[in-house]
Amino acid sequence: MQPRYDLVLKGGRVIDPASGTDGVSDVAVKDGRIAAVLADVPRGAARQTVDVRGRLVLPGLIDTHAHVYHHVTGRFGLEPDLVGVRSGVTTLVDQGGPSVMTFPGFRHFIVEKSASRVLAFISAYVVGGLEGHYYPQLYGPDGVDVAATIKAAEANRDLVKGIKAHAEIGGFARWGVEVIRKAKEISRATRLPLYIHFGQLWALPGDGGKPVDPDTILPDVVALLDAGDILAHPFSRHPGGFVDRTGRLHPVVREALAKGIKVDVGHGSHFSFAMCRKVLEAGVMPDTLGADMHGYNTPVPPDPGAPDRHPDDEMHPFAGHTRFSLTHAMTGLMACGLALEQVVPMVTSNAARMLGLEGEIGTLKPGVVADVSVLADERGRWKLGDNEGNEAIARRMVRPLFALRAGKRFDADATILPRAQAA
Repeated sequence: MQPRYDLVLKGGRVIDPASGTDGVSDVAVKDGRIAAVLADVPRGAARQTVDVRGRLVLPGLIDTHAHVYHHVTGRFGLEPDLVGVRSGVTTLVDQGGPSVMTFPGFRHFIVEKSASRVLAFISAYVVGGLEGHYYPQLYGPDGVDVAATIKAAEANRDLVKGIKAHAEIGGFARWGVEVIRKAKEISRATRLPLYIHFGQLWALPGDGGKPVDPDTILPDVVALLDAGDILAHPFSRHPGGFVDRTGRLHPVVREALAKGIKVDVGHGSHFSFAMCRKVLEAGVMPDTLGADMHGYNTPVPPDPGAPDRHPDDEMHPFAGHTRFSLTHAMTGLMACGLALEQVVPMVTSNAARMLGLEGEIGTLKPGVVADVSVLADERGRWKLGDNEGNEAIARRMVRPLFALRAGKRFDADATILPRAQAA
């Protein structure tokens, strides 16, 4: 008899929040798609069987906040597969790298040439995600072309799943809320969610820009948003976010949640264990978890021909010394008190819903493309740190072993993956 399946992942703990599955099962793959999830697939029924007993078998992880427009965005953009399949992640969402001016290059050089699935929230700014944190003058209202960006988003609906903009102190000191108004105009016209960065990004203007109370930024922005829009960096160590200057949860956060606005962790260099605990203890649960890795917080060899450093690197607001990844960020949330069962939907079913791809990715239901992440689920004591100097002790750690992308296996061998320090 011919084998029924191409591959079976046998005996792992399968967690698929989209289908309500959580238990030991076998996952069968045929022709690059999920063929079955069964209690037991007989040996010999597949051309290849991989023993994954004691491992977690999850729908392919979705990183909702990536920066992978490699080369074009300078040192900011990482090589996609290094962040993606070679780190156990099957889908990446580039947050604001490509723009109306650069989207054709993003499709050709990044999307079409990567083994990982790469999607995007198109930048509201015509310059996109260039090294603009050094050149904030490019990101004012004059740098937003509403009509052209709407046209680009509509022409690339297969890849564009949202709009990206920034609400932070330096921008508000220069231009107030006008950029967000224009970004929301793009969002409403395209019927796509608007993803808003909060916290520090640009230095305050040296020409006597308007003084800004950081605690006024969140209310001003929330007033413009609709259900389904996304607030990023709830656990930011910078002012202007979910924790106000009194050290308490900003009162407008609950108003935003009641309005149907979503929350993405957007880990990155912003993440603070102290802020994470405060926000979680206040009862705010993030919907999705993006790693927010980029060339300033993830040590990688410099691109050939690129300068090793920028003259202002020492003052860079993203600079940091802690290494992380999407699975490392999952471990960090568990160290802050969340259960694995609360974190897995953030990187699978909730993320798929945010992208309007519910039922297509982020699930292991039979018939969908076989995107699967297999993780080690370890117990011990590890010391985790953030860029604010806080530490947390993790007693449970998830670590990527390999991923299937459309049924093809990729080992988690990325050199950028962090190594946990024993406590």
